[in-house]
Amino acid sequence: MKLPLFFCALILAVAPLTRPAVAQTPAPMGASLEGYAYPYPVSFLPVVVEAKGKRVQTKLAYMDAAPTSLANGRTVLLLHGRNFPAGYWGGTIEALTAAGYRVIAPDQINFGKSGRVDGMAVSFEAMAEHTWALLDHLKIEKVDVLAHSMGNMAATRLVLAHPERVGRLVMYAPIGLQDYRSLTPPIDPEALVRTESAKGAEAYRKELVGSYGLASSEVIEPFVALREQLKASGEWPFYVRTFNASAVAIRDLPVAQDIPRIPVKTLFLVGSTDRAAPGKAQASEADKPKFKIVAELARDLAPTMPDASVRVFDGRGHLIHLEDPEAFQKAVLDFLAP
Repeated sequence: MKLPLFFCALILAVAPLTRPAVAQTPAPMGASLEGYAYPYPVSFLPVVVEAKGKRVQTKLAYMDAAPTSLANGRTVLLLHGRNFPAGYWGGTIEALTAAGYRVIAPDQINFGKSGRVDGMAVSFEAMAEHTWALLDHLKIEKVDVLAHSMGNMAATRLVLAHPERVGRLVMYAPIGLQDYRSLTPPIDPEALVRTESAKGAEAYRKELVGSYGLASSEVIEPFVALREQLKASGEWPFYVRTFNASAVAIRDLPVAQDIPRIPVKTLFLVGSTDRAAPGKAQASEADKPKFKIVAELARDLAPTMPDASVRVFDGRGHLIHLEDPEAFQKAVLDFLAP
């Protein structure tokens, strides 16, 4: 399987973790992934947010990749998931630009290489506003959208805010297809920080396998290694506080009830082993069976939408674009084709 160069580098970096040798202390990684290579140049857009009753200036990181073949005049917007920086889109960007698309891949505030603001309440409306501000800054009037995981909650708000500016939507391995409020207790942010900090590499590895249905160490280990580098940094407490603010948003700001109103042509791309279910671990034993697998939720929702279809990848999990990049890229390009 061909992986983006930065993933290959990470795989080499985590080799000591996968061999029966003495464990090595990971090199520290800053909260905004300073020193972490992205596959395309990263630019920044100044953004003002509100935190603790004050206006704070920060920055939105993004990649802007030009077509590498004859340009078709279209732009694809990529929206990342909660646990992954935008750099993981490398192979997808390469395939899209080779097909003539311009590609914009931002990191939302408090994610990836974007600025992090302590005390900022995360909201999907704000993510949508920041993304539209970026597209306006780049003078891009219309986009096709490919969203992954939590990115689909932002994509729902983005599309409903300006449906006339969106061509087609790919809802890839989406979360937010259920309203989690009735299934999970309210989130205690401080307790969540303690739980996240106590979680070691092996526990995180098991989480990726159990919740995301991932089986390939080639896919899993780069993310485990990156998390260990973040934990080795003095900025880890700040990182984990800003990261966990999004867990509150996922529970308390549902989009499931609004997905049927999405008017643009939509394709769900889901893996048959993807069991992503935010908050399930904290749910009561009586409520745990109410969490459906992603493929089932997509099949339930698609008929309620004006123009939606579902494709399920057998034996794949939450990261199909890394587990089976060629099949994933073909599915996306076929759907986007006129």
